[in-house]
Amino acid sequence: MNTTASLDQMQQLKLLGMHHAYHSQLELPMNQQLEGHELIAHLLGAEQLHRVNEKTTYYLKLAKLRLPATLEQIECSPARNLTKQQLATLAEGRYLDQGENLLITGATGCGKSFLACALGHQACIQGYKTSYLNMNRLIEKVTLSRLDGSYIKLLNHLERQSLIILDDFGLQPMNQELRLTLLQLLEDRYGKKSIIITSQLPVAKWHEYINDPTLADAILDRLTANANRIELKGESLRRKKQPKQ
Repeated sequence: MNTTASLDQMQQLKLLGMHHAYHSQLELPMNQQLEGHELIAHLLGAEQLHRVNEKTTYYLKLAKLRLPATLEQIECSPARNLTKQQLATLAEGRYLDQGENLLITGATGCGKSFLACALGHQACIQGYKTSYLNMNRLIEKVTLSRLDGSYIKLLNHLERQSLIILDDFGLQPMNQELRLTLLQLLEDRYGKKSIIITSQLPVAKWHEYINDPTLADAILDRLTANANRIELKGESLRRKKQPKQ
């Protein structure tokens, strides 16, 4: 079989990473081209990397992260109350494997959403299905799904996500439908899958915010029992980025 036929067959079989790598090899001088086992290993490695990248791109598209953040962009310092060791531990993804939650609190502009989106990006790279929702969007989805009869479908969709990011928790009043939905989400995911929540409110004020003693107890019991906490501090990053007048 000649090289052109091999390239065509790779395309037909959708071995696109292998196709690109083989094509690149053929463009090299003969004395620089890999042969035998080395060539096979190179092509298989290229195909595997291509599929991982394709999967990551697909997961990132589905996640709909609010910000194009990566962990490399996160600033760690005592002033922010975030250490490199904390970030490195989260980057490993063990909290996802163990179904642990992450609660990120701090003043407006301190980088809560950016950190959450960076962790969401990392989760997608590691092969975890991720879904980002700010609380306004979640309220809309719950309300519309109850009106059109797709509420169970919504719950099933969210249950399949390895990681859910709920951003801006505490900004909007919580109605009974949202309280019950949040409780159901936490019940479905407890000890199995993770939720990241960002909030300007300290965790100690969440019970008051939920504004239903019985449901608040049930929600916070499931949310905080296996949770990691980060309380970001420091001045607003948005103000730091504003040009000086």
